[in-house]
Amino acid sequence: MILTRRVALATGVACAGLAACGQADRPLYAADAQAIDYPTTKAVEEMGRLLDERTGGRLRFKVFGGGQLGPERDTLEMTIFGGLDLNRINTAPLNPIAPETLVPALPFVFQSVPHMRAAMDGEVGRAILESLEPHGLKGLCYYDSGARSFYNARRPIREPDDLRGLKIRVQNSDLYVSMVEAFGANATPMSFSEVYGAIAKRVVDGAENNWPSYYTTRHFEVAPYYTLTEHVMAPEVLVMSMRRWRKLSDEDQALVQQAALDSVPFMRNLWDARVAEAKAAIAAAGNEVVTIEDKAPFRAQMEPVYERFVTPKLRPLVEAIQATEVPVA
Repeated sequence: MILTRRVALATGVACAGLAACGQADRPLYAADAQAIDYPTTKAVEEMGRLLDERTGGRLRFKVFGGGQLGPERDTLEMTIFGGLDLNRINTAPLNPIAPETLVPALPFVFQSVPHMRAAMDGEVGRAILESLEPHGLKGLCYYDSGARSFYNARRPIREPDDLRGLKIRVQNSDLYVSMVEAFGANATPMSFSEVYGAIAKRVVDGAENNWPSYYTTRHFEVAPYYTLTEHVMAPEVLVMSMRRWRKLSDEDQALVQQAALDSVPFMRNLWDARVAEAKAAIAAAGNEVVTIEDKAPFRAQMEPVYERFVTPKLRPLVEAIQATEVPVA
């Protein structure tokens, strides 16, 4: 990874601050690009609270939420080079670093949210986290990022052919572009902040995202058709700089790891509450929500995507996810 001038300056300033504080008594610095009241940011704060409580204040956090330290790609570089201790990051910026992180973002690789959680909490999830270590990152745990589904302003989507010809906004990702094009739709990479206006002006017909994002961005006002394809359930990842991790004692490493794992159910409870709130609001708005009972026809359209992105090295991870059993509630 090339250290940009901007990130180099930020990292240098951060490292200088750390040195001034002294390694023994300074807090662990953590970043999250999401807002300070977002479930992931609150979960990082909860992890810090747990560490503070369990160590009598010896290990504590200072969390920079709301993108205070820049976008995720910048804070990721800072974490790798030691300017940040911890970082909540989306899987997309990690894909060029560790190809294994692409696997949880594959369309329809998970059957459901409980299946995703079981797989990521198990051996396959740990294997993906461990793939980050040679690249300067210690993967600690996964947070939810929701189940992404299609919404648009033109028509309800009940089968794959209903997507054909629609212009769908996607993230600037080869994987997402390939996925949408495999449905016969026109993928349009675009900044998330531009989506509302683009749908309202018919620059694009729709987009895809989870329940809370569909609601809080008010995209539901301009795209009244929401189809629960739940095609991608890629989780978020909480990582720690290996430079900082190696400076911890074995005992402190165990404390940090356990506090991270203990923050996961806290985050998921917050996330599930947000999903329920969004569902109720969309129902009250009168939008047409289409539930897809049989996703096999949609999944079948993804064969060219898997052929392109699933290398022989990644295939065992995909198969391990598919073989993961969902615990009975």
